[in-house]
Amino acid sequence: METISVEVMQKMLSNTMPTLVHNRQEYKHSESYYMNQNDIVNGTQTSALQEMIAFNSKDSNTLASQQDLLRHADNRSSSNFHQILVDQEAGYIATKDPIIDVGDDDYNTKIKEVLGDDFSLALNQLIVDSSNAGYGWLHYWTDSNNVFHYAVVTPDELFPMYADSLETQLKAVERIYKQLNTNTGDYDTIIEYWDANTCTTFVKSDDGLDYYDMFDVVDIATHNVVGQSHVYKHNWGNVPFIKFSKNIKDKPELQKYKGSIDIYDKVYNGFANDLDDIQQTILILKGYGGESISGLWEMIRKNKAIPIDPTPGGGNDTGVDTLNIEIPTEARNIMLNVSRQKIFDEGQGIDPQKFMDNGALSGKAIKGIYASLELKATTTEKYFRPALAKLIRAIMQNAGIPNYQNRNIAQKWTRTAIQDDLEIAQALNNVKDFTSKKALAGANPFVEDPDIELENQKDDVVNSDGYGNQKEIDKYSQGK
Repeated sequence: METISVEVMQKMLSNTMPTLVHNRQEYKHSESYYMNQNDIVNGTQTSALQEMIAFNSKDSNTLASQQDLLRHADNRSSSNFHQILVDQEAGYIATKDPIIDVGDDDYNTKIKEVLGDDFSLALNQLIVDSSNAGYGWLHYWTDSNNVFHYAVVTPDELFPMYADSLETQLKAVERIYKQLNTNTGDYDTIIEYWDANTCTTFVKSDDGLDYYDMFDVVDIATHNVVGQSHVYKHNWGNVPFIKFSKNIKDKPELQKYKGSIDIYDKVYNGFANDLDDIQQTILILKGYGGESISGLWEMIRKNKAIPIDPTPGGGNDTGVDTLNIEIPTEARNIMLNVSRQKIFDEGQGIDPQKFMDNGALSGKAIKGIYASLELKATTTEKYFRPALAKLIRAIMQNAGIPNYQNRNIAQKWTRTAIQDDLEIAQALNNVKDFTSKKALAGANPFVEDPDIELENQKDDVVNSDGYGNQKEIDKYSQGK
């Protein structure tokens, strides 16, 4: 069995590692925003008032000294807009499994069984990963009993290699990840190299790279494990990894609106600092007659007064002034509102406040609010459809379904959105005379299972004496 050598793998790692590291850093940065750990958490910041003073100040030394006295708060609260936008699209597209139809009910049932109950969760994770990295990855395989499995692989573990053609055919995949070594207690760096026929595994250490025996060698006659190997022959005839692209450029969603999020965080935290610091009042004493500032507050507490010495020469430059922070509230609110609007406009999402501020929206108004999200979701679905078709063909290949390469695969994706159920029901009532009962039951917003609804309707046409109009019963049975 021909495998890739250690030397070739070492050279390949040297050539691909810079790109892999860059992609990993880009993904981790997006993921940090998804986990509500924005740049503001670790970056430096100033308050909005400080910047306004700095812009208009004529005395930088005075400004610096006043800032030292007034500025103590350092709030670093990040906003989770990125997580809201990503989860919003994932919930909109992937709450319900896409309906798959390959032209045969028995095959459809088999495919649905293989996808299992958790397929919508995997699809949801792929949307989150592709939003953070620009693409998501899914790996499929079979176990020793030929049972089909699939799992989402985090984007920062994979480096794809393509054939030199316009079709961007996947030629090989390099997967790098950490694995706990139960013998040493340390984490080993494992490298998997997948091509169209085999997977070869390596382990990286301080001494370099070496083969890593992680696959069981099974005796065909006895089905007993007789050893370990660093090569696994999968027999798929193609690389068993599927890329789910988010857009034509494979770019993270965060790039669209990161600047607006950072502005929002900066303004919000700057004014939070102002609110904390506003509790401090600095006394400016002119002609103070005391000997030390340390005794000033005790004097104020006891005497409710401050001794002031007359200015030499008979001037009137004596007294007590205060230095306080004043907050430009109107400017802050305008900037926060503008930044918030830009975030949802650039991210093609829905601001939850739009629904909170409009309690009674018509169906057309709701569709208008969803227009931008629908446009983004349609693009995502467009790029996910070919990837999902590849998964379905792999399932059919493993199940022995004939002509699996050329079968037409129909996909029906269902959106999950807020809707005006009464308005939809009224619209169905207007078309009931020239629409099948099955179609009406499927579109009825108050019906969860159309088949059960048709059965219930069949019971409704039975007369009270237990007999019914057979033609009517047949009509409901046929969904007409």
